[in-house]
Amino acid sequence: MKPTKLLTKKKPEKKLLLPLKKMGGRASSGRITVRHRGGGAKRLYRITDFGQEKLGIPGKIIALEYDPNRTAFLVLVEYQDKEKRYILAPKDLKIGDEIICAEKTEIKPGNRMKLKNIPVGTQVYNVELEPGKGGRLARGAGTSVAVIAQEEKFTHLEMPSKEIRKIYGDCFASIGQVSNPEHRFEEIGKAGRVRLKGKRPTVRGTAMNPCDHPHGGGEGRTPRGMKYPKTPWGKHALGVKTRKKKWTDKLIISRRPR
Repeated sequence: MKPTKLLTKKKPEKKLLLPLKKMGGRASSGRITVRHRGGGAKRLYRITDFGQEKLGIPGKIIALEYDPNRTAFLVLVEYQDKEKRYILAPKDLKIGDEIICAEKTEIKPGNRMKLKNIPVGTQVYNVELEPGKGGRLARGAGTSVAVIAQEEKFTHLEMPSKEIRKIYGDCFASIGQVSNPEHRFEEIGKAGRVRLKGKRPTVRGTAMNPCDHPHGGGEGRTPRGMKYPKTPWGKHALGVKTRKKKWTDKLIISRRPR
């Protein structure tokens, strides 16, 4: 059965929708800073709770919905105080199931708790990097992070990339794996669907003139004529470190394998 067949046939919750303005890859200066963006189908943003604002209040799953802004599905949760919220849908969570966010609770898909209270070997998703700042890690379709050790005030996690890092034990994480793991096998099928996603055509540098790209020029189909590829602005584009120094670098135990 296709994953979309499991979705609830209802319109999204009106109170949890916001208009989403398109920038076409342009920054506040008006200049294009990200190329090949523009057009695309109109979307509305679903206000999603990535944190733990409903701490200690049980909630019931009343719908499983598609979100055009992310690869994972969303579930609509109705809490005991009758408030409704969207949260990331974990795999194997069904309509009618109950979930709760608390400091320590049952190890069950969809439940959310502090990392220091989660047993070693458990799969988690939507993990916080800083206590109280909301989930940042493992939010894409089918992703999950493994709890591999507990050490004083830190929890050791193995990322999907096999990188191992320390996260503060007071950070919250949700139990389970993100929904829609079949997304990685999805075939786009035609160019028109790429345009509906808001992606414009990409021209190869070797097909351009020398004034437009370092790879351009030459008679016929010629190689790029240089040892390494470059960006349209002449900077190295292969084997270059792109990660800037971040405060979380000191928490990485081992980098992902090359």
